Amino acid sequence: MKALVLEQIENKTLAAVKDIALPALADGDVLVNIDWSSLNYKDALAITGKGKIIRQFPMVPGIDFSGRVSESRDPRFVPGQSVILTGWGVGENHWGGLAAQACVKGDWLVSLPDALSARNAMIIGTAGFTAMLCVDALVEAGVKPESGKVLVTGASGGVGSTAVVLLKALGYTVVAVSGRESTHDFLRQLGADEILPRSDFEETRPLEKQLWAGAVDTVGSKVLAKVLAQTNYRGCVAACGLAGGFDLPTTVMPFILRNVRLQGVDSVMVPTAERAAVWARLASLLPESYYQQASTEIGLEQAPAFAADFLSNKIQGRTLVKING
Repeated sequence: MKALVLEQIENKTLAAVKDIALPALADGDVLVNIDWSSLNYKDALAITGKGKIIRQFPMVPGIDFSGRVSESRDPRFVPGQSVILTGWGVGENHWGGLAAQACVKGDWLVSLPDALSARNAMIIGTAGFTAMLCVDALVEAGVKPESGKVLVTGASGGVGSTAVVLLKALGYTVVAVSGRESTHDFLRQLGADEILPRSDFEETRPLEKQLWAGAVDTVGSKVLAKVLAQTNYRGCVAACGLAGGFDLPTTVMPFILRNVRLQGVDSVMVPTAERAAVWARLASLLPESYYQQASTEIGLEQAPAFAADFLSNKIQGRTLVKING
């Protein structure tokens, strides 16, 4: 089968489309014919070799996909059934979705909700799944639309843009942060009420004026430190990304003086039992206009070039990879 294969030669990661053979199915495994995959930040790090994402070579990247069951050794799945996969280390330490087929554990799959097409499921993808978890974290922390404004950093990216749409659908006032002025029209179309430049988040003090009832942060580092310093008393910040760095130059002040909650959000190891409900919420909350938003459609051969653009902050919205769709 055709796949994007990563190999390491003299400490350099090389990506090329090749024909490879999948291993035989074991008990509990499912073989999926992939219709659509997508490019995520983690995929870009893997394909370019910029992040130490891949430890075993050769590797097929692609941390998410949608498709149809071809063969199953798991009684929950039958040939022809439409499924989605996100997370579980697929595309990192298990061959992933940038391929014609994938052999994965049945525990890692979710049935595609009736309201979603395979293509729309990948417009959502790992990014949208993560955004829903972040929004859920704010709701569970007691952040309500009437509590005040909610900030979204890295708002033009996959997670941030979906978080803006979801928050708006739930009635929140949304303030988006973006490093590029060229994304402002896009963010307004998604529903952002205000847009702030990322340069406003470069410098911070331990505590600043309280501005945000809650926040979704995809950036980390100084940006997250600034957001925490500006979060309201008993506010919550859902942190899910490190595009700006994995350090956090903050103090305990927001936590002990303002009762601020910093909620980490991981989408990789979410228990199987919880995943179907997250997908159902996404399918019901996202408006039809979301699927018409900026999404770029590419083929498997174009993935390496687009991965480089991804890390150069040249990509807006979602990048879909058409496999058999």
